[in-house]
Amino acid sequence: MADVAGGPLAGVRVVELAGIGPGPFAGMLLGDLGADVVRVDRPEGPGLGIDPRRDVTHRNKRSVGVDLKADGGVEAVLDLVGRADVLLEGYRPGVAERLGVGPGPCLERNPRLVYGRMTGWGQDGPLARAAGHDIGYIAVTGALGLTGPAGGPPYPPANLLGDYAGGSLYLVVGVLSALLHARATGTGQVVDAAIVDGTAHLTAMLHGMLAAGAWQDRRGGNLLDGGAPFYGVYETSDGGHMAVGALEPRFYGEFVRLLGLDDAEATARDDPGRWGELRDAVAERFRGRTRAEWTAVFEGTDACVAPVLSLREAPGHPHLAARGTFADRDGVVQPAPAPRFSATPGSLRRPPAPPGAHTEEVARDWGVPRLRSLPEKGPQ
Repeated sequence: MADVAGGPLAGVRVVELAGIGPGPFAGMLLGDLGADVVRVDRPEGPGLGIDPRRDVTHRNKRSVGVDLKADGGVEAVLDLVGRADVLLEGYRPGVAERLGVGPGPCLERNPRLVYGRMTGWGQDGPLARAAGHDIGYIAVTGALGLTGPAGGPPYPPANLLGDYAGGSLYLVVGVLSALLHARATGTGQVVDAAIVDGTAHLTAMLHGMLAAGAWQDRRGGNLLDGGAPFYGVYETSDGGHMAVGALEPRFYGEFVRLLGLDDAEATARDDPGRWGELRDAVAERFRGRTRAEWTAVFEGTDACVAPVLSLREAPGHPHLAARGTFADRDGVVQPAPAPRFSATPGSLRRPPAPPGAHTEEVARDWGVPRLRSLPEKGPQ
């Protein structure tokens, strides 16, 4: 891939202190949009157990190998900070300060810096220094409790809802907002992006509905959580599944017609007391054909029905293929940059690289000669 500057963030310099989870994804998004992202890696790497050249969240970045515990390591990072617009870190509260790269020394070196902090619990509060993962963060915000059937336990939606939606995306929104402020005023600031805050924020509409009496505070009893038989997932004859979202009456009418429900069955929509009856009728119809057959029935209609695809299947969906929603780079199928821009499109410029692969290049381009003289590892 050619490293051609482009995208709406071309010219923005970002230092990412390497970690796992939402921090790297936020850095990837900034890189996809054209920022020059330099990842500061420990020489031995993050230890994720996968080939770093396959870690898609490290695409569109350059990596320098720096051990913050080695002589000159902190000063090298502060030299990078002095030339950066943004710094991203995902340590537990207090760790960056102990290492010498907290907001104090970084903003002293560069008063215009936007210092983005990514954590699960936030920088303060009773749990701030506790360990945690996505599933726990979304559990306490009420978001996990929205998932799963009424008669079963909630299920974690991988790490998409907490780490990436409630974490990475809010970090990016915060960083870009603070960057606008810094460019207008010359003053940087700290952005405290906590997964619990972002995930709670995502539930705003549901809290409004709850206050208005339009949402029941229990699983599987509402329009959008599988409680309604016309908004849910049904199994097909071959073990596949179809997703149904026929909420509006005119879409529901098209759904009923194509599924083959009779009038008596269809009118159960208007009586929640008959929703179980309607659900059984819909399930019975879907079990009569394969996923491919039902996909052909509903494709291109306004019934709001779609096949449930796996990660490997999704890139082959005709609509996603036509839009180029996924790309194949260096043998790795991965989502293409999003969103899209008419004048400054993002691009895949660099593949993921091993830790320290660009130390010499960044030392030259960013004017940080100290990077060239660092020891490979600090004291153990």
